[in-house]
Amino acid sequence: MTVSDKIVQWVSNILEEKDNHFFLVDTRVNQTPAGTKVIVHIDGDEGVSIDSCAEVSRALANWLEEEALISGKYTLEVSSPGLDQPLKLHRQYQKNVGRTVKVLTQDSRTIQGVLREVSDDAIELESVAKSKKKKKSEPAQHVQIPFDQIKKTNVLVTF
Repeated sequence: MTVSDKIVQWVSNILEEKDNHFFLVDTRVNQTPAGTKVIVHIDGDEGVSIDSCAEVSRALANWLEEEALISGKYTLEVSSPGLDQPLKLHRQYQKNVGRTVKVLTQDSRTIQGVLREVSDDAIELESVAKSKKKKKSEPAQHVQIPFDQIKKTNVLVTF
């Protein structure tokens, strides 16, 4: 089992014990000239606070020291995935129902719309096509995209 695998297992267990609303999104362990960099992204069904990230970070740092999993210097970063990070987990899609997303499909199409529904195997977007000639919106279209056809999905910030 790799260091990354052990961190995934440990953080997942801690988040389950702490609060079922939190979940692990991603973990990376990279070697840099300055030492090892450990990046952990956590999220929650209703978001995640800085205090929760700090709490997980302190607990993880203590555990890494006790287990001596990383030799030498290391940097630990625990945060929520930023808006620039694509959605990775089914649970993240569910959390973002009602928000505008941009989906890049496996066949390189880009579809933008409001995420209306998430099922076990697909998402449904309500997209609005703009007419190029009249510069007004066409009626909303509902588009189903199977998860296996999604290359990347990003949440768009709307003001």
